[in-house]
Amino acid sequence: MSTTQKRWPAETDEAHPEIFTVMPAQPKKKKPGQLPEKDIRQFFELGYVVVEDFFDKKDLEACRKAIEEKVEQLAQKLLKGGKIRNTYSEYGFFERLTMLEKDFPGATILLHKLYALPKAFSDLWSSERLLNVVEQLIGPDIMGHPVWNLRAKTPQNESATVPWHQDIAYLDNDSYTVLQPAAWIPLLDANEANGCLQMAERGHRTGKIARHTCCAGNTWYTNLAEEEMVKTLGVDLEKDLKILPVKYGGMVLFNNIIPHRSLENFSDKIRWSLDLRWQTPFHPAGFHGIKEGVVFRSPQNPNLKIEWGSFDQVDIRSSIRNKEEVKKDEFDTIVTGPWMVRWEITHHNRHTDAVNKEKMEYTKA
Repeated sequence: MSTTQKRWPAETDEAHPEIFTVMPAQPKKKKPGQLPEKDIRQFFELGYVVVEDFFDKKDLEACRKAIEEKVEQLAQKLLKGGKIRNTYSEYGFFERLTMLEKDFPGATILLHKLYALPKAFSDLWSSERLLNVVEQLIGPDIMGHPVWNLRAKTPQNESATVPWHQDIAYLDNDSYTVLQPAAWIPLLDANEANGCLQMAERGHRTGKIARHTCCAGNTWYTNLAEEEMVKTLGVDLEKDLKILPVKYGGMVLFNNIIPHRSLENFSDKIRWSLDLRWQTPFHPAGFHGIKEGVVFRSPQNPNLKIEWGSFDQVDIRSSIRNKEEVKKDEFDTIVTGPWMVRWEITHHNRHTDAVNKEKMEYTKA
């Protein structure tokens, strides 16, 4: 992409393939949880690696319980607001939110906007074994990324199905020049039928970001066209697209520039999952000046206490919209974000209309 072709703020001529393709030296003595060198090599060669049977099921069950508490909180909020007549408390972990969604379309979005970080999530995110794996990718100094996500993929719900994209399409330009590994952690056996991930294998090799557009369908998601993946990232649509089923207890580790998407959920159960990310504090990339990361590990400070309080005080879901406007309607199901003004809006919907109303204008390069 030449400078003369650059039109939108997220577009860049920079390419740093070595950051995403060159495996760093591995520790001579393995720490608990660390992966075989062949897995780390695959991460850098293919852009991802599937890790089976990694988590203690007790830790994942704690996350499930925390989610149940979030769904209960949402149900009571909807009931109190007169939006539903039944809280569907008789339904279980994999069905209750679906029932709420039927009564109040957008319930899944409201849950997405309940951004408080449960302790079970933060415990998992900063757990010793998981950080030991991250150390194999970026070194011993580790920071939690400003963005984490709980994904509630209710059956056949457009707002829960994320199209092709590179993660850096949503993030600061600084993210183009630093490896930010992510873990996608399903809270059930994830497969093609219920909406597991699909990767464009080796789509990170150029070190480039392709041109995205906004927004897909009736969502707030950016979209990366397959022909753009071929043209800019060298993806072979016949050979490189890989569907990645993962059993409960496993995860997919991937970098921040590999193209990926989640498939639609055609099952009758909710496909719950967590997105957790990390980066080095030496080259931190925040979230558009709204939120910074939190340091998890520093060899210079072995007694480091993680500052969860200050981190959790900043809610990026509400910070990216006019807070006074949002307060007028606590059942607002519109999502906006800085990425929407960093790429060309080629398809308008209620989410992009809200961006225009807030006068978040494009800033052409």
